[in-house]
Amino acid sequence: MAAPARPAPAGRGGRRLLGQVLKEAGAVHEGQIQEGLAAQRRDGGLLGETLVRLGHLQPGQLQVALARQAGYEAWDLDARPPDPAAAARLDASTARTFTVLPVAVEGNTLVVAIGDPANAAVLTDVGFLTNMEVRAVVADPARLAAAVEKAYAARPAGGKPAGEEPAAARRPGSDGPTDLDAAASEAATSAPVIKLLNFILSSAIRDRASDIHLEPFENEFRVRYRVDGVLYELEPPPLHLATALIARVKVLSRLDIAEARLPQDGRIELTVEGRPVDLRVSTLPTLYGESCVLRVLDRSVVSLDLEQVGLRPDEVAVVRRMLKLPHGIILVTGPTGCGKTTTLYSALREANEVDTKIITTEDPVEYDIEGLIQVQVNEEIGVTYARCLRSILRHDPDMILVGEIRDRETAQIAIEASLTGHVVFSTVHTNDAPLAVTRMVDIGVESFLLAATLEGIVAQRLVRRVCSSCKTAYDPSDQILMELGLTAADAGGRKFMYGKGCDACHFTGYRGRVAIFEIMSITEPVRQLIMDAAPTQAIRDRARADGMRTLRESGLLAIYDGLTTVEEIMRETIETL
Repeated sequence: MAAPARPAPAGRGGRRLLGQVLKEAGAVHEGQIQEGLAAQRRDGGLLGETLVRLGHLQPGQLQVALARQAGYEAWDLDARPPDPAAAARLDASTARTFTVLPVAVEGNTLVVAIGDPANAAVLTDVGFLTNMEVRAVVADPARLAAAVEKAYAARPAGGKPAGEEPAAARRPGSDGPTDLDAAASEAATSAPVIKLLNFILSSAIRDRASDIHLEPFENEFRVRYRVDGVLYELEPPPLHLATALIARVKVLSRLDIAEARLPQDGRIELTVEGRPVDLRVSTLPTLYGESCVLRVLDRSVVSLDLEQVGLRPDEVAVVRRMLKLPHGIILVTGPTGCGKTTTLYSALREANEVDTKIITTEDPVEYDIEGLIQVQVNEEIGVTYARCLRSILRHDPDMILVGEIRDRETAQIAIEASLTGHVVFSTVHTNDAPLAVTRMVDIGVESFLLAATLEGIVAQRLVRRVCSSCKTAYDPSDQILMELGLTAADAGGRKFMYGKGCDACHFTGYRGRVAIFEIMSITEPVRQLIMDAAPTQAIRDRARADGMRTLRESGLLAIYDGLTTVEEIMRETIETL
């Protein structure tokens, strides 16, 4: 079958900056670029969109520049409307899900319009589904979305493409184990498998899932989504599609589809329904085949803004004070999936100014932020946190983000970095802020060094937010108040909230999540306790006396504000004596 031919965009190191492309085209001048960069650092977003918003650039000029930057031709859908015969080559479901549109046929080459050059990975699917060579062009995203709807208005979402559909990879009459090395490539490129995976991905992203679990068992193939921290099971696909579907994921994430004995990790970058989405892929060999989990990093759902992550106004002020420190270590702690990375990125985005050099070392790099130098850890080739940190210190940074402190060597280099005039951000896994001190000492950091460098610890949890469409007030019973350690006087006649359940929240009563925080500033009394190797409870008591609000107390404020429920706070926090 013909593979799609398309120019491969250069990697980050060789790709020209958008501002350079725009200046070469005469669309903007240097002053406008600098104004756009300043607005981008202040408000977030993409440089091109910021320049359009400021009135320095027209949408059509941005479209042409993005196409040139990625090495594609720009396509004006008004001047060159799509050929209906070309659109008929692709099924409506794929076109709508990924907002792509065949606009012309040139021999055996299908010209396909995409709105975002970063979405080029989907062209592989288009090539397999249509059995044609594919050439990508870039069109204005808004016009493209309208053109897709117009082209497929009369066709059902599951309409078949006019081209020949590849046969399914499963061998007729075979219910036994499949030879992956022999059949995986064919199975992964079959039209039913591609459509099934497209449906799973688009459904998960539409429902704001954070993780997609593909799990083969002896008698079933289970697909589950994690939405707002809770797993939900979907209607299971046929068991015989398990191997092919997971092979398809491995193809997209550039993993070795013939290797099913070892765990593998990869990444998929897509634009789904006009939104840039990164999928972090992990496979794990199990008794009945490979289990696969895709972590969904939907940038449109996550707001990298300190005032939007859930911090209360007084907590925002404390974090901003930490950002202005000339040196020291700030730790963010909590279990996996509690939003630590989002909090750290929000802080770094705020600190991301022209006069501040920020370098991160992460495993993996989850969000690509312009202005930050981001390094991917790869322990297989020796690129460890410790080795990266040593090199980073020779690159004259002001702030450093270490994805996780997990061993003594990394901790020691982070300490050295803070002692030599750098602000170091990192994460550890503990249940609350005072326990992070104990964890660092257990790793092997001397108490006097920790006391000299530690400036703040932020513990956090994510709790489900009450659905705003079915939010209902009620008076808490004495039993509920007792479980929270409150009296009627403490509640002060406040109304508590819960969700009745509606279509908007899929009848769960919850929609979205909000973070609650415990921020421990290292005051002089706390610093002295750390130096004296005092027990965790003594550090906790001193921090509370100095104004630290515990996770449970932050949760109570969220209940009082009607953001979440008693059950969520009881599930995620414990009462601190």
